Amino acid sequence: MKPSRDKRRERRPERERPKPAAVRSEPRPAPKIEEPAARPRVLARRVGALPAERLPVILEVAPNADYALIDSGGGEKLEQYGPYRIVRPEGQAIWQKALQARDWQQADAIFTGDTDEGGVGRWRFPKTPLGETWPMRHDGIDYVGRFTSFRHVGVFPEQASHWDHMAGLIRDAKRPVKVLNLFGYTGLASLVAARAGAEVTHVDASKKAIGWARENQQMARLSDKPIRWIVDDAMKFAEREERRGNGYDIILFDPPAYGRGPKGEVWQLFEDLPGLADICRAILTPKPLAVVLTAYSIRASFFSIHALMRDTFAGMGGTVESGELVIREKAAGRALSTSLFSRWVAQ
Repeated sequence: MKPSRDKRRERRPERERPKPAAVRSEPRPAPKIEEPAARPRVLARRVGALPAERLPVILEVAPNADYALIDSGGGEKLEQYGPYRIVRPEGQAIWQKALQARDWQQADAIFTGDTDEGGVGRWRFPKTPLGETWPMRHDGIDYVGRFTSFRHVGVFPEQASHWDHMAGLIRDAKRPVKVLNLFGYTGLASLVAARAGAEVTHVDASKKAIGWARENQQMARLSDKPIRWIVDDAMKFAEREERRGNGYDIILFDPPAYGRGPKGEVWQLFEDLPGLADICRAILTPKPLAVVLTAYSIRASFFSIHALMRDTFAGMGGTVESGELVIREKAAGRALSTSLFSRWVAQ
């Protein structure tokens, strides 16, 4: 016989046990769709005489008041950007530094972290903490320098050779000139073209880069100049311009080895460059001036893009000039090659 307290326990209604809370399944993110930059363009070798050729052409930037490559070596380079001395990785600097360690220790900013071109890192400021941005200048054009996590500062000084050449073509034309700047980044080339008198269309897939470019336009006091800033995939924009029948007198394109458009479009240089070059020819005006191609960080010779440009502009006359962009070092006079280029010039 059970004790009385046990009987009372049996007559007691059982308390309903709480059910375990249902596990809420997080919504799965939509799969990332890699959209090709554009439909493959059907290409055929063009008929007509190939343009004249000039190669190799070495375009050199010497130290100046706005920028100088002070020294390099041991996988690094020491540069002067306006008021600041900056140390960044440089894989091609396989030689020894010419200056003493104390000269390098005077740097205001040192990039640390991933040494890969597209790697993410951070900046160290040995003397005093610096702000994210600072004022810089190119040939009288003020713009904003910025310490980015990808080691760049907003300008590629070696491009100055192309900018000077382009500005001369615009001034000498003695007529309205339309310039298309594809993969335009922070807009220095666009500002140079606009100051020389051109109407400019600037295209970049990065909204942040376009914002920076607009900031540079204000900094340069060129807000009254006709520049269209467009966030778009370069290939798709060029294709639309072809369909619309729009034309340009000068086209600059500086594509990366690999990139993505604002809607996930994928750019592969070796696969997509021939098609884009062909479109660039198609959107030239009846009396074009030049098309300038620059290529960074690719495993190829300038002979490759030289042959592409000559084939692309067959039957149009002019000259294709190809070679390398280099920066002349201040300390030991060595030349640091930064990129390959090929440009078709009508005259």
